[in-house]
Amino acid sequence: MWAFNNFYNESIIRSEYIPNMDVLMLQITLLLSLGILFIPKSMRYYFLLCLQLIVTFITSYWAFEAFASTESVVKVLNFQILGEYPTFVIDTLSAFFILTVNFTSLTSLLYSKGYLKPFLKEKGGLAIAWHYFNFFWLFVSMILVCMLREGLLFLVAWELMTVSSFMLVLFEFEKKAVIQAGIRYLIQMHIGVLLLIFGFLYVQFKTGAPIGFDSMEAYFQSFQAFPIFLVFFIGFGIKAGFIPLHTWLPSAHPAAPSHVSGLMSGVMIKMGIYGLLRTLTYIHSDLVTIGIFITLVSIVSGLLGVIYAIVQHDIKRLLAYHSIENIGIIGIGIGLGVIGLAIQNNVLAIMGFTGGILHVLNHSLFKSLLFYSAGSVYQKTHTKQIEHLGGVIKTMPYTALFFLLAALAICGLPPFNGFVSEFLIYAGAFGNLKTATFNFDFLFLGVILSLALIGGLAIFCFVKVFGIVFLGNARTKNISEAHEVSANMLMPKFLIGILIVAIGVAPILFVPYAVKAAGVFGDMGSLPAEIFTSLSWTGILSGILILMVLVIYGIKKIFQKNKVISHNTTWGCAYTGADAARHQYTATSFADNHLEFLKPLFSEKKKFEQFTEDEIFPSKREFSSHADDLFEEKLINAPTRFIEKLFSSENFLLQSAQLHHYVFYAISFFAIILILTLLKII
Repeated sequence: MWAFNNFYNESIIRSEYIPNMDVLMLQITLLLSLGILFIPKSMRYYFLLCLQLIVTFITSYWAFEAFASTESVVKVLNFQILGEYPTFVIDTLSAFFILTVNFTSLTSLLYSKGYLKPFLKEKGGLAIAWHYFNFFWLFVSMILVCMLREGLLFLVAWELMTVSSFMLVLFEFEKKAVIQAGIRYLIQMHIGVLLLIFGFLYVQFKTGAPIGFDSMEAYFQSFQAFPIFLVFFIGFGIKAGFIPLHTWLPSAHPAAPSHVSGLMSGVMIKMGIYGLLRTLTYIHSDLVTIGIFITLVSIVSGLLGVIYAIVQHDIKRLLAYHSIENIGIIGIGIGLGVIGLAIQNNVLAIMGFTGGILHVLNHSLFKSLLFYSAGSVYQKTHTKQIEHLGGVIKTMPYTALFFLLAALAICGLPPFNGFVSEFLIYAGAFGNLKTATFNFDFLFLGVILSLALIGGLAIFCFVKVFGIVFLGNARTKNISEAHEVSANMLMPKFLIGILIVAIGVAPILFVPYAVKAAGVFGDMGSLPAEIFTSLSWTGILSGILILMVLVIYGIKKIFQKNKVISHNTTWGCAYTGADAARHQYTATSFADNHLEFLKPLFSEKKKFEQFTEDEIFPSKREFSSHADDLFEEKLINAPTRFIEKLFSSENFLLQSAQLHHYVFYAISFFAIILILTLLKII
C-alpha cells in the first residue's frame, strides 16, 4: 500500500559539480532580475516578461518531464550553499503546482501592464521597478517552494515568498488601511514560519537526520504523528487560509493591486496546500484522526467562508472570503483522501486527492479571473463598494461576461471547470457511503450536505454580486461614464476563460494529471472506469450545451441585425417617477434575511440616527451597516484594542511622566539583580 517515493536520487554525489544547461540558464535569469531595478522604464515590463517566460519555459519543461517519468526529476545547482550543491526535486505533485503557478503568474503579469498604467504618473519609476522586482521574486519563490526539500533552503524560499508578497501588498502604502493590512499579513505569516521552523527542528532533534522533509518519514515511523502534524498544519494553514487561521486574508487581498490579489489568491495561498500535501506523504500513522480533523476543519472553512462572503460590501473582500471557501473544498478532498488511505479504500483515496488537487488548478483559474474583472471595474469606476455600482454591463460588457463566466465556474455549475473537481469529491463521498462504518458514513453524508450547502450559498452570493454590480441602473455618474478596459487587460482574461471552458468540456484531458499528482501517496490505482465514463459524457453534454447557447445567440444577432436597440431604465414595478437607481437592491438589503438568520456568526455594526416622536419633518438621514468576521473581531481586533489601551500613556506606568515612578523602576531593577546574584542565578 505504502510505496513512498525516494525523492532524492542517491546516486547523485552532493558535492559533485553537474553542469546542466537548463539549470545554468535558470541561474543566469535569476541574476539578471536585478536589471529590473535599473533598466529604462519603457523597457522594464518587456524585460520582466522575457525573464518570466524563460523561467516558465524551463520549469514547465521539468514539470512535464516529471509527468512523463516514473521517477522524480532531480536537478543539482552549479554553486554551493552552506558547503553543498542545492538540489531541486520535481515529482508529479511538484509538477502540478509548478504548472499552476506558471500559468497564473503569467496571466497576472500580462494583466498588470494595463492595470498599472494609471499609476505610472502617480508613482515614480523606482516604485514601479520595485513592484515588478518583488513580483518576479514572488513568482520564483513559489516555484522554489515546490522544488526544495532541504529544510533550511525551503524555509528561505518560504520567507522570500512572504516578504516579496508583503511588498506587493504595500503598493499603495500611502493609504492607512493598506499599511494595516500589510502589517497584519506580515505578523501572521511569521507566526506561521516560526511554527514550521519549530516543526522541522523538533523532527531533526528526534531523528538526528538533516533538517528537511525527508527526515519526516523516519520521525512518523517512530513517533505519534498527530501532534507534530498539527504544528505543520497550523504553519501551512495560516498561508492557506483555513478558518480560524484566515484573518489576514480578507484585509490583504483588497489592499493589494488586483493583479497581485489574483496571484495571491490564485496560487500563493495554495503553497500552504502544497506544504500540507507534502507533509502528508510521509505520514504512516494516525491517519484516521488526521483525515477526520482535516475534513472537519475544511467543512467549517467552506461554510463560514461563503457565509461571510455574502454579507460583504467590498467586492474584493467578498472574493477573498470565497478563497477561504474554496480552500475548504480543497481540504475536504484531501481529508477524504487521507481517510481512504487510513481504511485502505483506494477508490476513496484517489477520488479525494484527485478532486482536491484538481480544484487547486480550477480555483486558480476562476479566482484570478474574478479578481482581474473586479480590478477592471475598480479602475474604471474608482470604487470597490458593491452598492455604489450598478449597470456596469452596459458600459463594460466584456468584463461583465468574464466575471459571469468565472462566477458560474466558482459555483461549481456545468459546463465549467469547477463542476469537474467538485464532482470527483462528491462521487468519492457518495460512492463510499455504504462501504465503511457508520461513523464514516455519517462523515461522508456531512461532506455531501456541506458541499451542497456551500454550492447553494455561493450561487446566492454571486447572484447578489453580479446583479447589483452589473445589472440594473448606474447609481452614480461615475458608473454611467465608465468604459471597457484595454485589450491588454482583456487578453489574459480570455486565456483563462478558454482554459475554464476547456476543463469543463474535455475533463478527461486534464484529470489524468491530477491523478498522477495524487500518485505521490502510493500506488492507489487509477480512477474507476465508470468515473472516466461519467466525465466523458459530462464533457460531451457540456460541449453540446455551449454550442446550443452560441447558436441561439447567433440567431438572436441575425434577427436583431437591422433593428435599433434602445436602453431604458430598469423596470421597477411600474414605479418610474423617482430616481430608479435608489430603488434597487443594495448589498445590505439583498443579504439582510441571511444576516438575521446567522446573526451569532457576525459582529454587526449599524450607523443610523433614529427618528424622534416630535420630528414632524425629518432631516436627511444616512444608514450604514457592517458585519465583521467574528473570528477576526475576537481573535485579532479585540486583543489589539486591549493591548493598545493597556500600553496607552494614560494606563501604562512606564509612560506616566512621574519622576518617582522612574526612580522606583531603577531601584527595583538593581534589587532584582542583587537578589539573583546572591542566589547565584546569574
